[in-house]
Amino acid sequence: MTEPLDMNLDELKAALAPRLGVHAGFDGWGEAALAMVAGELGVPADRARMAFPGGAAEMVEAWFDWVDKAMLDAFPPDRIAAMKIRDRIRSLLLFRLETLAPQREALRRALAMLALPRNAPKAAALAWRSADRIWRLAGVNHYSKRAIVIGVYSSTTMIFLDDESAELADTRAFLDRRIDEVMRFEKAKARWKGAAGPHFSLSRLLGRLRYPAI
Repeated sequence: MTEPLDMNLDELKAALAPRLGVHAGFDGWGEAALAMVAGELGVPADRARMAFPGGAAEMVEAWFDWVDKAMLDAFPPDRIAAMKIRDRIRSLLLFRLETLAPQREALRRALAMLALPRNAPKAAALAWRSADRIWRLAGVNHYSKRAIVIGVYSSTTMIFLDDESAELADTRAFLDRRIDEVMRFEKAKARWKGAAGPHFSLSRLLGRLRYPAI
């Protein structure tokens, strides 16, 4: 394994990313958190900053990318193949939230930053990237379904941020209800495909789910 001081900037970014949330929860997504992580790896703070020329938004992007890759590693093809589609989606979303649970305050701060108007393009791109990875890992390649994943995950994340129940019981129950809603909608759409018209708009189903996803 390459030592941190010998890493190129892309390698250094990947090494710093998993640790960023630990400090961002206390110090915010900025240079203070980055300097703490750099110190832990024995890398000069100036060198660490060079790995994130886009500043805080790029730090959040790298952190979310780490979550995505952890999910991909945790669900190899043989594990996914043994699950039904519904269980695949549920398991993937829960894995992400459980991974982030120790760094929940960092997630809250990241979502608040991405909600700023200047970060809207970044928020949309990150939501789509994660939804695309989830859906592809689940084994479905219909691009129209990404919006469903974003809606379900985003609304569940809002519950997760304030969930104090044992083993995230409230989050799990909410996620199950949302997935059930989507499954009922998809079944109804399949039955009335071509005849339902605008009356069965997906936007109405997800109308109030306008939070950024990770």
